[in-house]
Amino acid sequence: MASSPRSTIGRSAPLSDPEGVGAAVEVLAAGGVVAHGFANMYALTARPDGATVGRMNLMKGRPADQVGSITTTPSRIPSVFDWSMLPSDLTHCKVLDLIDALYALGPFGFRGPAAAQVPDHLTHTDAGVRTTQVIAPGYACPSNAFLAKALAATGEDFLYVTSANRSRKLTGAPEEPAHWRADALKADFDGEPGITFLEHADEDAARRGYPCHAPMSTTVLAFHKTDGRDDDGRVRLVVERHGSLPVELLAPAVAALGYGLSLSPGAVRRLSQRSYSDDLRIGGGHPG
Repeated sequence: MASSPRSTIGRSAPLSDPEGVGAAVEVLAAGGVVAHGFANMYALTARPDGATVGRMNLMKGRPADQVGSITTTPSRIPSVFDWSMLPSDLTHCKVLDLIDALYALGPFGFRGPAAAQVPDHLTHTDAGVRTTQVIAPGYACPSNAFLAKALAATGEDFLYVTSANRSRKLTGAPEEPAHWRADALKADFDGEPGITFLEHADEDAARRGYPCHAPMSTTVLAFHKTDGRDDDGRVRLVVERHGSLPVELLAPAVAALGYGLSLSPGAVRRLSQRSYSDDLRIGGGHPG
């Protein structure tokens, strides 16, 4: 990783601590990584430039050029999408309503047409559309204050985000679920240079705050393409990843806005939740 202020390397502070948040922002702005509370779990966030993304990929054990996701504060989310490229059976206002409804519930991910400002290393072409994936912790998470300060410090409109775990390409495991406990996260990553930690002040409370969500990587819904209509005539949106918000609860949320759901092949099986041998408490959410 790029160098960052020596006084903050390996530092850990609560998300509620302004001094700790300020130190973490310094680390991020200098090219380092912040492992931080993200709704009911943890995420790794850094600057979105290609060099930093490549270093983070290597830190996790991924190929350096693996396409990443972005995160930002609630008010900036619409700016990362190209609304002129929506499918003809979707409307700008209704998709914004959907984004608002799902982030009011908690952490979630969306893939949509990428705005021109999103660099190619954070995009993926699908169905002939240049897309980007936004993962955000939802409106209630205190990490939004950290993200806002990091954006101000870097002059960016978005940051790079990835799940707080090692890649299965590195570990050889079939799957490497995201961490939802800071002690285990630090045991996994504290030896990495240029990393600092912002912890949930109360992890059990953080998980209880999202009773509909399991502490795992987010569910991802696409709106750069649709999948016909369901038996009720509703346009079907495609679930690309079945994660923290189960489709049984996602379906009524999108139906309230007039949409149906279709599962992509990769979303048929739900992600697994990380388990810890010394603590079987879930503290909220549903088992993976």
